[in-house]
Amino acid sequence: MTVSDLIAGMLREEGGFQKAFRNILDDELAMSLNEFCQLSGISQSTMYKILEEKREPNLRTVRQVIKALKIIMEADDSRFIAVIASTTVVENLPKSIEMGDGLIVTVREYPVSTVEDAIIAAVRAERDGALGVVCAPIVAPTIEKILSIPVSRVIPTSSVMLAVDRLTDDLV
Repeated sequence: MTVSDLIAGMLREEGGFQKAFRNILDDELAMSLNEFCQLSGISQSTMYKILEEKREPNLRTVRQVIKALKIIMEADDSRFIAVIASTTVVENLPKSIEMGDGLIVTVREYPVSTVEDAIIAAVRAERDGALGVVCAPIVAPTIEKILSIPVSRVIPTSSVMLAVDRLTDDLV
């Protein structure tokens, strides 16, 4: 979940800002509201009232929240690998992976639904500072030509065979 998800939640439904913000705090940042308020400079009472839906956030508060989230997330995601795939694939990915010497690298999701979206997402991932990109084999050759970072192809042999087995069971 990103800042754009926070804004989309706010525009989509009543209480959407609160739900999206709570998900970001709990799932993405693993941070308490108190910690966030200290880092952002927003008063705890204001944020508690907003999260308890006793008041809607005003534009000034939304700007402060977004600014703080961008700063916090940028610091957390400075070393990340971009995974470009369909929404159903990226929703089950781990948030981070541990590399050899105890280094933790974030896995940042770039959900796409078309080949064109995948190419655009790859360029965006490189601009965002990705260490490398994981993508489908159908777009990898094109992405490799336009990016200067490593590109790894997903080779879904086991999942393809599982799908073939399911289909043959249905046909019998």
